[in-house]
Amino acid sequence: MTRVLTAERKEALSGSVKSVVVFLHGYGANGADLLGIADMLAEHLPDTLFVAPDAPETCPGAPMGYQWFPIPWLDGSSEEAAQRGMDAAIVDVNAFLDALIVDEDILPEQLALFGFSQGTMMSLHIAPRREDQIAGVVAFSGRLIDPELLIDDVKSKPPILLIHGDQDEVVPPKSLSEAAVGLEKAGFKEVFAHVMKGTGHGIAPDGLSVALAFMRDKLNF
Repeated sequence: MTRVLTAERKEALSGSVKSVVVFLHGYGANGADLLGIADMLAEHLPDTLFVAPDAPETCPGAPMGYQWFPIPWLDGSSEEAAQRGMDAAIVDVNAFLDALIVDEDILPEQLALFGFSQGTMMSLHIAPRREDQIAGVVAFSGRLIDPELLIDDVKSKPPILLIHGDQDEVVPPKSLSEAAVGLEKAGFKEVFAHVMKGTGHGIAPDGLSVALAFMRDKLNF
């Protein structure tokens, strides 16, 4: 059964929606955690609606936070529970994106995903498996789950920007290069990367600047 995701929004500054950026937050956070970034992006993307859904499950140990799926080494859940949670969340996010495209009367190529950490894992899994190619994926501080499965599963190949801090203590920095290799083996032609020097598990100003340039290009600003 598909769960309806609750989301916060920052409307397009121009009042006219020509593109949509969907933020997918990290483990233990919520949509509002990333929506604040929209304040820094909006003036450069004036025709963009920013939407930040909460993940469908509450997160153990984070009273105000949510998770897209359990993480066994953090919460003691099983690998089976983690897989079930991810599978269910994938259905939820796809339904959310489908409804958003219809409700805002945009084309898939006018929509971009902006993920952080676990939200990046979701974004990198979902986008290539959607029939209609979206504008692109900004993937901060996450990893590509099961890259060996992507070769057979891929249905579209949107541009991907991988960004990671070289001091990330949560998701190893090598996850960036591993994701790049996995995407390239699956036939992706537009895979870009940026390493944030001296940055841990977070979003530094230089990474956000690179992400903005990528989105302006792919959303035709």
